[in-house]
Amino acid sequence: MSTPGMPLFHSPTSPFVRKIMVLLHETGQLGRVAVETVQPAPTSPSEALNAINPVGKVPALRLADGQVLYDSRVIFDYLDSQHVGEPLIPREGSARWRRLTLAALADAILEAAVLIRYETALRPADRQWPAWRDAQQGKIERALAELEEQALAELSCHFDVAAIGVACALGYLDLRLPALDWRARCPRLAAWYAETRRRPSLQATEPPAL
Repeated sequence: MSTPGMPLFHSPTSPFVRKIMVLLHETGQLGRVAVETVQPAPTSPSEALNAINPVGKVPALRLADGQVLYDSRVIFDYLDSQHVGEPLIPREGSARWRRLTLAALADAILEAAVLIRYETALRPADRQWPAWRDAQQGKIERALAELEEQALAELSCHFDVAAIGVACALGYLDLRLPALDWRARCPRLAAWYAETRRRPSLQATEPPAL
């Protein structure tokens, strides 16, 4: 009898969940999890998700011993320690801190993009704050410029925690903020992404079209 997979609370459009799904594909661990789809939102939380993650966010992973991990960074680190291939997070040295820093930059893009999405899609138009929204967009644009100018060689060397994070961030911008037109300002990053998105793990985790 097969062992039941660890429950992974999942939303198909969440870029944070997508990072975990890409890792599972890349490391051959898909069979270790059982995807449980939820659709939490700030104004309509999931009771099932709240029961295991007090902040009600995906992803959340229940381990075989009952312990629950949440935050994509924690889950990514855990699952990266569970396979026998080359680690997606370098284990030590300056490479570890650089790759984690680039991954954090990708997460910052995602966090700002999600906030813009909430502001424009969930908040009534007469209560939206354009200056606040523009400040979030400024974070995204500065982070993209940093990737364009300083990180392309590193992203091209390894498909690891940094490259996965950046690819998922760019995919989310395409999904939720297409008017940003980030490719016009970041042609080298766009070329990297055009090639990288062909990877089977990214193709398999492409979010559904809206």
